[in-house]
Amino acid sequence: MADKNVQSTERVVVEIYGNSYPLKTDDPRHIKMIAAAVDKKMKIMSRAVRSFDDRKIAVLTALQIAEEYYQLKKDYDELVDLLDEK
Repeated sequence: MADKNVQSTERVVVEIYGNSYPLKTDDPRHIKMIAAAVDKKMKIMSRAVRSFDDRKIAVLTALQIAEEYYQLKKDYDELVDLLDEK
């Protein structure tokens, strides 16, 4: 009998900036949501830099996502510090 808490890995194909990527995941809906967000950010970046170079657009998008992540992490850490002071 299979354990209901163990999720099986599924193969999902996502489309990001005109390219298909086959991925394995235990949460297809989540990975599709993330892929759609990356696709949207890459399309916005391509318009901002007016470039057709996929690699350049991907790197600039990755830098933008990393900046957003580090800003959120900084804000989170500051919030945790404030809560710890109380």
